Amino acid sequence: MSLKKIGAFGTALAATFALAYGVADAVAPDSARTTAESPAHSMGSDEDEAHAGDTHGGDGPSAAHTPGGLQISERGYTLDLLTPRLTAGEKSVLRFAVRDADGHPVTSYRTEHEKELHLIVASRDLTAYRHLHPVRAADGTWSIATTLPEAGAYRVFADFTPAAEKDGLTLGTDLAVTGTYRPSAPPAPAPTATVDGYSVRLGGTLRAGEESELTFTVTRDGRAVTDLQPYLGAYGHLVALRSGDLAYLHVHPHQEAHGTETSGPRVSFTAAAPSAGTYRLFLDFKTGGTVHTAAFTLTAGGHGH
Repeated sequence: MSLKKIGAFGTALAATFALAYGVADAVAPDSARTTAESPAHSMGSDEDEAHAGDTHGGDGPSAAHTPGGLQISERGYTLDLLTPRLTAGEKSVLRFAVRDADGHPVTSYRTEHEKELHLIVASRDLTAYRHLHPVRAADGTWSIATTLPEAGAYRVFADFTPAAEKDGLTLGTDLAVTGTYRPSAPPAPAPTATVDGYSVRLGGTLRAGEESELTFTVTRDGRAVTDLQPYLGAYGHLVALRSGDLAYLHVHPHQEAHGTETSGPRVSFTAAAPSAGTYRLFLDFKTGGTVHTAAFTLTAGGHGH
C-alpha cells in the first residue's frame, strides 16, 4: 500500500499504530480458515467469509489521537449495527449502515483495494476473526451472511472512505453472540502458524513507538510458495488488533499486485506498535483461488506513547 493510501485510513491511525510499507517478492507472472492449535483462530473458508466491548462514541478533540476502531462515531459518521446479536454456530445475516451527520445512510463510497468497505469481526479474546466483504443495497444498508464459531463479546469494524471524504476511517461497535461461553486467552506467541497445509513463519520483533520489520514467509511441504495470487490488489493483507481494547489497523503491502502476476514466498511490513503489550496479527494470502489466513500473537516491548 502506498504512503498516500495509508493516509486514507486517517492520520489518527498512521500516528498511533503504523503498520506500513509491505514488500512482496515478485516472481514470474502467472473466506479463509485458521486453526486455534497454531497462533491462529477459527474462521470461515469462503472468500467472502475469509475470514467479532465497550464502545466510544462521538467526535471530539481527542479523536485525532484515538486508534482506529475504538469509536462508533467519528467525523460526523456513525456505524449503525442493525443486527446487534447472533447465535454461535448458526449462519446468519449481519446487517448495518454507515450514517452521516444527518442520520442518513451513506450510499456513495470510494473504492479502496477493490472494495467500497472492508468489514472485520473479531472476538474480544481474539480467538475468532472474520474479514468480510458485505453487499450494499441501494438504500445504503450493508449485509453479509456469516457464521461465528463461539459465543461471547465481539467487535465489528467498518473500514471505508465516503465519496465526499479524502481520508478513510475505521468505526467500531459491539456485537453479542449468544450461546455457551467459554472464555479463553489469546494463543501464546509462536514464530510459525499453520493454515490449510501452509506453514507461515514470522520473522522480526514488534516494538512500541519504534519501527521494525516483520517478514512473513509462506511454505508448503518444506518448499517455498511462489504462487501467491493478487488479493484485494496486493499479495498480502494485514490486520492488527491490540489485546484488551482491540485498537485496530488495516494495511496492505507497499508493493501492489498487477494483473495476474504471482509472488512469494515472502511478504514484509514495517511495523510500529503504539504501546507495549500483546497484539494479534492476521495475515491473509491467496493461492489457487482460495484465501488463507495465518494469525500470530506478538508481544511488543518498550515504552510507546
